[in-house]
Amino acid sequence: MLKVGLTGGIGAGKSEVSRLLVEHGAVLIDADRIAREVVAPGTPGLAAVVEAFGEDVLAEDGSLDRPRLGSIVFADPEKLASLNSIVHPLVGARSRALEEAASADAVVVHDVPLLTENGLAPQYDVVVVVDADPATQLDRLVRLRGMTERDARARMAAQATREQRREIADVVIDNDVPLDELRARVEEVWAELTRRAHAAR
Repeated sequence: MLKVGLTGGIGAGKSEVSRLLVEHGAVLIDADRIAREVVAPGTPGLAAVVEAFGEDVLAEDGSLDRPRLGSIVFADPEKLASLNSIVHPLVGARSRALEEAASADAVVVHDVPLLTENGLAPQYDVVVVVDADPATQLDRLVRLRGMTERDARARMAAQATREQRREIADVVIDNDVPLDELRARVEEVWAELTRRAHAAR
């Protein structure tokens, strides 16, 4: 098994790269998606969040009101740390279970947005960074995700710099290119990853 850490700045196009890797046969473990699953209605994770932050963080249908919770925790580092102490262990346990279920020769891609920021590179055999010019990131966030330019710039500024991500990269995928060029580059990277996975057996 080859453990790959996939990361990139917001708006760099990491989701598209992970989708293409799955098309080639990668086993994808998406930290963001798991973080949503572990606080779904009826889970112990959601009960713990409500206990810590109160019923106000619930939407009318009983699900987590993520924007409301975000407005609470992102304004207060202690509250953010409290939320992370609930969610991160649950995400870690679920990620490990999914990894253990993969076959021995699998290329397991962990999609981890804050891999650089949290110093997680040593946990992976290979770190793949999806890179894009900050102007490209900003354009995608405003045009495709509907963010204001101010919000987009704030989100980008809260993450690691482009240089910090590239420093920890074993492989860089440039995503300032048309989709057909991106597909070709991902195909090259997939060939390299499968070669490494077979060499490690």
